Amino acid sequence: MSAATMTAPVTKPGADEGRIGLRANLRHIGALARRNALQIKQDPESMFDVLLMPIVFILLFTYVFGGAIAGKGNQQGYIQHLVPGMMAMMGMNIAMAVGTGVNEDFRKGVMDRFRTMPIARSSVLIAKIVVELGRMLIAIAILLGMGFLMGLEIRGSMLEFAAAIALCTAFGAALMWIFILLGLAVKTPQAVQGMAMIVMMPLQFGSSIYAPPTSMPGWLQSFTEVNPVSTLADAARALMNGQGAVAHPTLITLGWAVAITAVAMPLAVSKFRKKT
Repeated sequence: MSAATMTAPVTKPGADEGRIGLRANLRHIGALARRNALQIKQDPESMFDVLLMPIVFILLFTYVFGGAIAGKGNQQGYIQHLVPGMMAMMGMNIAMAVGTGVNEDFRKGVMDRFRTMPIARSSVLIAKIVVELGRMLIAIAILLGMGFLMGLEIRGSMLEFAAAIALCTAFGAALMWIFILLGLAVKTPQAVQGMAMIVMMPLQFGSSIYAPPTSMPGWLQSFTEVNPVSTLADAARALMNGQGAVAHPTLITLGWAVAITAVAMPLAVSKFRKKT
């Protein structure tokens, strides 16, 4: 054995992540996304939240709270207000599940195995998001299906309707990076869920998802105005109902999505590399 061979440094798999090309990175993401999808196939109960949550929530809010919020007998008008807002809510609820899943994979040792492989670290997390986006679109489809059965009308163009779905999906993808970071930062899935609920509850109920902010006290209206979830709900509502200013809330929502991703994604990937 030559001296050069004896002194050659040992390179850990994945250490040269920066040299992985775009095509190889996309191939890794596809393989990992397929692995995550197969996990869902093996555990179909993990889809219960996606399949049942939209049905339960739309029925609950329409028939329990709709009369009080919109007036008795005005459920039809409330549906037009509620469903676009609930599309925004679906993204938040599905995003929370991403953080829990990442945390569980670390506890089981799955992520440690991935980190020994010659793949980009970001591909592991992006594959998670790709599959969860699929789950989110299924939840939105079920929500819209229930909405149509209950009298929902698309009063804007089909292009605007598609834009509303795309906007909710983009914002949900951005939120997933926050919950991935949370899943990497805390020790147990229960802690992820607890902390996520503390964040989600004020954002959801202190917004225009369920009721117009005009009925809220002044201090809560001020919070609602700066709440990005309200902006997303208002943008989706304007696009689907074909009324109101569309450009301003849409651009603000896209700005939030880009800013959240730009900050949370590098932090999540860095935490993923360093987590023990």
